[in-house]
Amino acid sequence: MTSYIIEADGGSRGNPGPAGYGAVVMDATDRQVLAEAAEAIGVTTNNVAEYRGLIAGLTSVLAVGGEGAQVAVRMDSKLVIEQMAGRWKIKNEGLRPLAMEAGKLARRLRVTAWTWIPRDQNRHADRLANEAMDAAAKGLAWKAGGAALTDSPPPPSTPADTGTSADTGPSADSSGTRADSGNLSGSGTRGGASGTSARSRSSSTSTSTSAQQTDLLDVAATAADISDLSAPTASLATNQQRNRGTGWAPPTRVATSLLLLRHGETPLSVDRRFSGLGDAELTPKGLAQASAAAERLSREPYHLDVIVSSPLKRARQTAEAVAQRTGLTVEVDEDLREVDFGAWEGHTFTEIQRGWPAELAAWLADPSVAPPDGESFEAVAERVRRAEERLVERYEGRTVLIVSHVTPIKTLLRFALMAPPAALYRMHLDLACLSLIEHYTDGQSVVKSFNDTSHLR
Repeated sequence: MTSYIIEADGGSRGNPGPAGYGAVVMDATDRQVLAEAAEAIGVTTNNVAEYRGLIAGLTSVLAVGGEGAQVAVRMDSKLVIEQMAGRWKIKNEGLRPLAMEAGKLARRLRVTAWTWIPRDQNRHADRLANEAMDAAAKGLAWKAGGAALTDSPPPPSTPADTGTSADTGPSADSSGTRADSGNLSGSGTRGGASGTSARSRSSSTSTSTSAQQTDLLDVAATAADISDLSAPTASLATNQQRNRGTGWAPPTRVATSLLLLRHGETPLSVDRRFSGLGDAELTPKGLAQASAAAERLSREPYHLDVIVSSPLKRARQTAEAVAQRTGLTVEVDEDLREVDFGAWEGHTFTEIQRGWPAELAAWLADPSVAPPDGESFEAVAERVRRAEERLVERYEGRTVLIVSHVTPIKTLLRFALMAPPAALYRMHLDLACLSLIEHYTDGQSVVKSFNDTSHLR
């Protein structure tokens, strides 16, 4: 069975600045080049460009070797390698969608190693990235073999990562120095002056055929950088693109509205007990709360198109109350269920504090930590992200009522606000409350309301 090597790279001349990526796929036995990919991706940061290089490399391996192909990944980005290997957390929300896209591709392959290599061992991918940036600076499109022969307008800016909050992982290696100094701007790094080579160049050219590439992710959808809207170099079209859905200007496209409804009261919520996958039913008061929410959502200004519910009974009961008033049916999405509290299910906070003091402290301090036999907030975020992406894509331009629980709803709000995981501890959601997120087709999201319980008064 043939095995492959991916070497990938990305760079930004300015960090953020004009950026590009390069990737090469080789036969692991003789290092014969089987495919190349490179592209200029507009204005963004080193980290975004590096992830785009990885995505291009993984896509190329799938094109060459097919599903399940065995591959080793080599990059000089310590950050990307360590995050993809699961050893570093992804703290920057602007990078998370890229890491998730890369992870989906990697799961279709058999990745045997995520290996960091020194920059001088990654010259081929580095050269491809620089060729793509050089071609874009001349208004040309990169072609395999180093020839940029096709006239093409410069790519639009894609400010997915502002560079002000770059996700650097651990700040030091074992020697006490920065582990990935290539991600820092300055002399000899990728963040060189615009118009010059951001990194060391190789004069050799390749004669291999480039695998056909697909633009897997519109990076502009991951974050908005509105800090430089008045910069002289920004075009009016670019400014309008960045401005949509930010609250600073009216949206120019129809939004996909996600109405988030928490379920009504249960016996566990009365006693303030941890209620995760336990399938409690609504109390009489909870049923009344669901009915009040249904009454509100069945009249102006609401026009529901779809109702989607967690599979748990308390959420489904709440959703069915709305369905009866609106004439809609209820879809069930497993990814919208509450977090699994494991051994803590049904216990009060005080009981948990007495019985599992160390575990509780760790759980409160780190969203990647799960309760005993339970599920971490980090794991919940991954499945909630999947659900959100499915719904926004499937019901573009429509109004979707999501009936769920505290953790998934908080997570959706956190995503829209581009807030860190710790924001989960800074939100409060009442029973049967409504919140509203609007997603725009240019990738921007706006929280329009939060924890609205006016229908219960």
